[in-house]
Amino acid sequence: MAENLSPGMKLRAQFTDGEFYAAEVVAVSLAPRRKAAPVKVHFVGYGDDYDAWLSISKLKSKALPKPKVEKEKQETKPKAKAKAKAKAKAKAEKPKEYDYSAVEKGMRLQAESEGKYWAAEVLAVSTKQKKRTPVKVRFVGYDKQYDEWLGADRLRCKHIVVKKEEEEEVPVGSIMSPAAKKLLLVKPKIKAPLDPGFSPFILGKKKYLEAAKDCEDFLEWALPRADGCARYKLPVFKDGSRDARASSYLAGVLIQEMMWQRSASKLMLCGPPRICKAIKAAFSVGGAYEFEVKSMPNVCGTPETPFEVEIVESASALPEEKDTPQVCGKEANGCRLAFDLGKSDIKTVAVKDGEVLYSKETEWDVTNPDPQYHYDAIMAALKIAKEKLPKVEAIGGSATGTISGDNEATWCDIFPNVPPDVYKAKVVDIFKRMANDLAGEVPLKVINDGEVTALAAVQKIGHGNVMGISMGSSEGGGYANKDGNLLGWINELCYIRLDLNPKAPTDPWTKGSHRGVSHMYLGQRGATKLAAKGGVDVPAEYKYPHPDMCTIKHE
Repeated sequence: MAENLSPGMKLRAQFTDGEFYAAEVVAVSLAPRRKAAPVKVHFVGYGDDYDAWLSISKLKSKALPKPKVEKEKQETKPKAKAKAKAKAKAKAEKPKEYDYSAVEKGMRLQAESEGKYWAAEVLAVSTKQKKRTPVKVRFVGYDKQYDEWLGADRLRCKHIVVKKEEEEEVPVGSIMSPAAKKLLLVKPKIKAPLDPGFSPFILGKKKYLEAAKDCEDFLEWALPRADGCARYKLPVFKDGSRDARASSYLAGVLIQEMMWQRSASKLMLCGPPRICKAIKAAFSVGGAYEFEVKSMPNVCGTPETPFEVEIVESASALPEEKDTPQVCGKEANGCRLAFDLGKSDIKTVAVKDGEVLYSKETEWDVTNPDPQYHYDAIMAALKIAKEKLPKVEAIGGSATGTISGDNEATWCDIFPNVPPDVYKAKVVDIFKRMANDLAGEVPLKVINDGEVTALAAVQKIGHGNVMGISMGSSEGGGYANKDGNLLGWINELCYIRLDLNPKAPTDPWTKGSHRGVSHMYLGQRGATKLAAKGGVDVPAEYKYPHPDMCTIKHE
C-alpha cells in the first residue's frame, strides 16, 4: 500500500505519544529492509529531528485503502456484525447534533445553493434562536437579498463538528477559538520530545502582548481580598472583533492565575462590554472557572459568602492595589520542632541551635475524611521528633493551601475530603491545638510550603525579590519581596496554567475542570506521567492515563 503515497503528500501520522498529527510524506521505500516501516514522514510544525519511518498502520490518508477484514473472521462473528449493523442503524435514525461554538463572524466557508457550494462569509451565529439553521451567511459577490440562515447540512467548514454522544455541556469560556489558538499556541524552540503538543503559557502571553502592543482598548480588573487587592491591566483587541476572543481567553487564564496566587473574594472588571460580559460568564457557575468560583469562598475563610463578579464603568471605581507584608523570623537557635505536610507524607524535623538532630518522612492518606485521623498522624510523627530535644521552644510548619496570619488552616487541600462543616469545627484550628498539646504556649508559625522555600532562599543568598518553588507530590510556590518578607498571598501555584495545549492533561485536584495546570508538570506527577514514554519499564497501572495515575492519592 506504500506505493499509493508519494513525497509531498499530506496525511496524519501517529507520534510516539499515540496521537495522530498533521504530517507530510518525505520518502517512500519499497526495499525489503523497509517493509515494516516503508514511509518517512515529517510532522508539520516540528523540526527534522522528529522525522520518522512509520508503518502503514500508523498513517491516515484517503490514498490508503481501508484494511480488509478476513473472510473467516467475518463468518465467525455473524452476531457481532448484526449487532453492529443494528447499532449503526439506530445511530443513523437519530439526527446529528453539531457544535458551532468555533464558528465566528467574518469567517470564510462554503455554503450550498441550488445544489452547488459557493464561497461565503459568516455574518452571524445564533444557536439559541435558530437551532437548526444557526449560521447566517452572505455569498461572496452577492448582495444581502441572498443572505441565508443555514445549518451544517448546507455548510462546509472545518470548525463545524458533530457533537459526541453523551457529551456534557461545554463550560462557558472553555473553548479556545481559532483566533485564540493563532495568537496563544506557541511551541518552544526546543521541542519537548515526550510531549510534542506542549505549548507554554508564557510564550503565548508574550506573542499576544506583541500583537496587541498598538491596541487602544484595555481590560482592567481588581481582585480584592481581606488584607489586600490585586490589580492588572491588559491591552485587548477591538470589542466584537475576531481577535477579541483571544483577549477574553487570555484574560481568563491571567485572572485564574492571580486568584490562586493571591486569593480573591470577588472579581471586578472594567473594559469593553462584550469582553467583560464573556469573562463574567466564564467566572460564574457553569463557566470555565466554576472551580475557582466555588473554591474562593473557602479559600478566603468565608464559605457562606458567594464569589461575585462586578462590572464597573470606570477604572477609578476599582480598588487600589494593596499588599500586607508579613515578617517571618529567620533564626534557628534554641530547640525547635518543624513539620511539612505534603500530599504524600508528613516530614518532621528536630533542630537545636541550627543543627538538625532528627529528620523523618512518614506516609499518610490525605484522602481520609476523618480529621481525627489527620490530627493523630501528625501528632504521632511530631512526638517522635520531640523526643530528640531536651525541650521545645518554638514550632514551625508548612502546608499546602491557605494559612492565615493567626496560623489557622483556612483552606488546606491536604484535607480534601473532610466535610465543610466538620472542617470548620475540627480542622481550622488544628495547628494551634497541636502546638499547645505538644509544648504549651510556645511561638508557632505555619506558612505555605512554597513560602518556606522562598524564605530559605532569602536566608541563603542574603537578599529578597525571590520566588520559591516546592516540588513534591504536587507543586507549591512562594514569593518574598525586596525586604525578604511575605506578602500575605496564598501562593497556591499548583492550580495555574503552564500548558495551553487544548489536549493537555486534566488533573484530579480540580476534578477535570482544567487542563495543563502546573502540578501535572512540576513535581512527582510531572515525572510519573511521562515515565512510560521516556522508556521506563513500569506496570500497566503506572502508565498515564491509567485511572490509578489520575487520583488524589497518587501512590
